[in-house]
Amino acid sequence: MSFADETAREQYETLSFEAELRHPPQKVWRALTDPVLLAEWLLPVFGMKLEPGTSFTFQTEPVGGWDGKVQCRMLEVEEHRKLRYSWVVGDMDTTVTFELEPTSSGTHLSVVHDGFKSHQKQNFGGARYGWRMMGEKLVALLEKDA
Repeated sequence: MSFADETAREQYETLSFEAELRHPPQKVWRALTDPVLLAEWLLPVFGMKLEPGTSFTFQTEPVGGWDGKVQCRMLEVEEHRKLRYSWVVGDMDTTVTFELEPTSSGTHLSVVHDGFKSHQKQNFGGARYGWRMMGEKLVALLEKDA
């Protein structure tokens, strides 16, 4: 199992990742929505509710010019199928979407982070690096708890 970067070359608006997981959608969903598990692979989260319109925050230690905060708002929730929320860092307002599809061997997970502007190539590169790292942590977390 791996977290594969499927981002199209020569574009800087949308990051796309895919993973074939040997776990049922319910287990993958839990890793995407449980605050304790999110802190293990993504970031510590505060105030997350699975209700559209709810605001919440991912928060970690500040690094460089980043205060360590990601302001979010829940946009769409389809239990065990789809989770979409805004992802705002400073003046960069983007969207993250997780889609889960049951397969004969587990779950196909798609992660799309979109809404980057042409002048945000550095942010795009940083987010790409971050999702690769966090995606591998997600796969390891699911395997550890298999």
